Amino acid sequence: MNNCVDFTVAIPTYNGEKRLSELLDRLRSQINTENISWEIVVIDNNSTDNTAKLVHTYQKNWQCPYPLKYCFEAKQGAAYARKKAVVEAKSELIGFLDDDNYPNADWVAKAYSFAQKYPQAGAYGSQIHADWEVDPPENFQRISPFLAITERGNLPLLYESRKKILPPSAGLVVRKQAWLESVPEQPILTGRVDGKMLTSEDLEMLAYIQKSGWEVWYNPEMEIYHKIPSFRLKREYLIPFFRGIGLSRYVTRMVNVQPWKKPIFSLVYMLNDLRKVCLHLIKYGTRLESDLVASCEMQLFLSSLVSPLYLWKHGYL
Repeated sequence: MNNCVDFTVAIPTYNGEKRLSELLDRLRSQINTENISWEIVVIDNNSTDNTAKLVHTYQKNWQCPYPLKYCFEAKQGAAYARKKAVVEAKSELIGFLDDDNYPNADWVAKAYSFAQKYPQAGAYGSQIHADWEVDPPENFQRISPFLAITERGNLPLLYESRKKILPPSAGLVVRKQAWLESVPEQPILTGRVDGKMLTSEDLEMLAYIQKSGWEVWYNPEMEIYHKIPSFRLKREYLIPFFRGIGLSRYVTRMVNVQPWKKPIFSLVYMLNDLRKVCLHLIKYGTRLESDLVASCEMQLFLSSLVSPLYLWKHGYL
């Protein structure tokens, strides 16, 4: 590994031609990085649009002291794109930005300095604000964290494993050492692709890092804006989206459970999910069809309930 690079910004993208320009422009305008040696790596995850052409055009006109690199990952799925980024990164610190994540001008500087203060942090997430194309429904804040909106105050926060909460991969920084020591070569969850609803591959990866003894943190000084288009607030997008999260849950729930305890924990989780379904039915009843947020929550509870059966039936386990 080339140790002269301090920080890598990795951008996994699939058909990101229309979204990448704003992100690359923001990275070109980063401040307070004079004493940091860093690089940008775009991982094209089998795009069918002009993503490659756009990046190559940027490369021709790139006047920055930090390089802009392009690499292609043919295996579809966010987990494969991130794995490729870890291999390609020349630094120990890898900051992941999705192609619709737009960082503040000091994001790289704040990301790098946090690692120096917290050497036991194997991963740490950003403060993520929503950049809504249209206003969401009034009660949408109940489910907005599932869209990678993470506003947990303005002080650093340690994610405790017992609380079962982890940051999203958007704006996440990972230590290469923590990844290589902890994340399996072949994870169960690989990301949402055509025909496969399963998601939460980022949470599986973080659960393994946390299980290995590394700390996972929230760093509010790393601020990004997540652009959320109007179609992501529509029922036809959100219901399958929450179904995928729920169906993936058995994997993320079981990372820290010893094999012989898994049947017991599965039963406890299923009973709790069933309780949530019943309470939700009592509370919302006939309003489930008209209340989009309540419908999403119900889909999450139902899919979480059947998650182990679904994964077993489809050969994931």
